[in-house]
Amino acid sequence: MKETMQKISKVDEFLVQKSTNYDKIDRFVMFRMYEKYKTNFSIKPIVHIIGTNGKGSTGRFLTQLLEGLGFKVGHYTSPHIFEFRERFYKNGDIISENDLELAHENLLDIFKDNLKKLSYFEYATFLAVELFKDCDYAIFEAGVGGEYDATSVFDKSLSIFTKVGFDHTQILGDSLEKIARTKFKVMAKQALISSEQDERVLQMAQKIAFLKNTKLYFSWQLKDENLMQLNEYVQKYDLPEFLRHNLILALNALEILLSKEKLSQALLKLGKLNLKGRCEQIAPHLYVDVGHNVMAASALCKKFSGEKLVLIYNSYLDKDIFEILKTL
Repeated sequence: MKETMQKISKVDEFLVQKSTNYDKIDRFVMFRMYEKYKTNFSIKPIVHIIGTNGKGSTGRFLTQLLEGLGFKVGHYTSPHIFEFRERFYKNGDIISENDLELAHENLLDIFKDNLKKLSYFEYATFLAVELFKDCDYAIFEAGVGGEYDATSVFDKSLSIFTKVGFDHTQILGDSLEKIARTKFKVMAKQALISSEQDERVLQMAQKIAFLKNTKLYFSWQLKDENLMQLNEYVQKYDLPEFLRHNLILALNALEILLSKEKLSQALLKLGKLNLKGRCEQIAPHLYVDVGHNVMAASALCKKFSGEKLVLIYNSYLDKDIFEILKTL
């Protein structure tokens, strides 16, 4: 145990030196580094998830659906809640401390002193590539935006766009069109977008898909047996509407990646969402949710409509705090 703690502390000490402030990050470092060192990595084309809200749950639902069909899947998400290794999910659980340390040592061997040039998120992204090199599917969630995000440098089998709204406006732009444009610029040759979007977002998606010659799918509702299975699952786990929507998006992605015939089997084997803080009930009458923008606040209001609640709210100062509280 002592040896393990000493090993993991090396990763923690390394992370302390990393910048997490997006304004101070050279957005092109990741592109240069990957171009220089990509022969050292052997990851399959990723499933890339981009959007303002719903990336984590959509990605984890898709991961668990694929796992239920017997595939080995890695899911890279951010940020973490309690500890850094929560960002890396593989084989039904977050990765072990030993696996994290081994991946860190492998990156040191590859990059040498250049590893220090990576930001916190860029370093974590390369860790995910190393950790998921033996996976059948690697599902990567974008950090901020899309166009200059560290996750956008890799080949992609599918882009999934969740709901797009206002967040990180100081980086992505102060209009919905600007935010949507920077996200859609990373669109792969086939892409799936949530249909529950502002019309301006949908128009931007169609425009960029045309310019990129992308086959663009709009999310669709399930039918017949699959719809019955979905409704049974939603009732069993008391999913709020926003998680139901994200599960449908994940099922749409599964159909694109595999086939419609796989949906029934995948739904039958799907267990409870294995992800913390997504309208998570941790005790009777006590829920925790990581939502941090107006769109997320609206979704929670819909979930608890008509109920009397005691709200405990915490936020970083760069969020639209007063508008969020007004919505809640």
